[in-house]
Amino acid sequence: MPYKKYPLLNKKNLKTVPIKERKSLVDIKDFGTPVTEGAAFTDFMESLPNFLAARDLKEFIGHMKNARKQGKPIIFGMGAHVVKVGLNPVIIDLMERGWVSALAVNGAFMIHDFEIAFCGGTSEDVAENLHKGSFGNAAETGIFLNIAMKEGNTAGLGAGEAVGQYLLSAKFPFNKRSVLYKAYKLNIPLTIHPAIGADFIHFHPGFDGAVVGALAERDFLLFASVVSQLSDGGIFFNIGSAVVLPEVFLKAVAFCTGQGIEMKNFYTAVFDFNRQYRSAENVTGRPVLNGGKGYYFVGHHEIMVPLLAAALLNS
Repeated sequence: MPYKKYPLLNKKNLKTVPIKERKSLVDIKDFGTPVTEGAAFTDFMESLPNFLAARDLKEFIGHMKNARKQGKPIIFGMGAHVVKVGLNPVIIDLMERGWVSALAVNGAFMIHDFEIAFCGGTSEDVAENLHKGSFGNAAETGIFLNIAMKEGNTAGLGAGEAVGQYLLSAKFPFNKRSVLYKAYKLNIPLTIHPAIGADFIHFHPGFDGAVVGALAERDFLLFASVVSQLSDGGIFFNIGSAVVLPEVFLKAVAFCTGQGIEMKNFYTAVFDFNRQYRSAENVTGRPVLNGGKGYYFVGHHEIMVPLLAAALLNS
């Protein structure tokens, strides 16, 4: 039955426009091209379509190159998964080539990177060990890291410098695979931002919360100092930290602006498995409202980070 209140609209009343007069968001000039057999990596990058994430990646790489030319900071923020999927050699290579001005990591990154340096292996099976009462009970990790931080605190160091110095003096067999060790050797600032209670060394008998708090405070001030120089072309990007580093970065920006330091026209990015609220808001959103741009790349670290590195070195 017909509804008197809702008579059907007449299709004849639709106003059409010629397609050539309409603005189209997709144009064949932005299409990708097939990669030929034996093509170079530069050919691969040029073959990508100029849309969405591919366009953003090329644009972000351009900003990183400009930042390096201008001597602006390029800050790598990293969660523990970077270590756990075998990316230390890629990060270290970028450090040695001058692509890294500073690094900021969480407490879990420190633990896994230290274990790589110490014995060449890391990451236990949580599900298997949690209810056995053995998860997080690695003796050497808890002993040595807590010693490193106590010695560093006595020397007035931050956590990153303290652990780097300890690794250098300890001469562990796999130090060259450690990001913390390499940062100390290259004099690249590396700051560690722990959440007390989140890392197993915090329930180790040798743990001292006052020591870790003092180290973390010094590292935050150092990190904020680097962040204060981001304006007009600098880069901060966060690889795989969903909560801690996005919060620390936002607070560092707030600390700078609270001192009258203008934060404007810089670039941020997130590389992660999926979109995270704090990463989106606190890295790619709020900090660049005063100019610049934030980028969000979704994908596996073990693919995306080597892709980024290859693009920096070959395009």
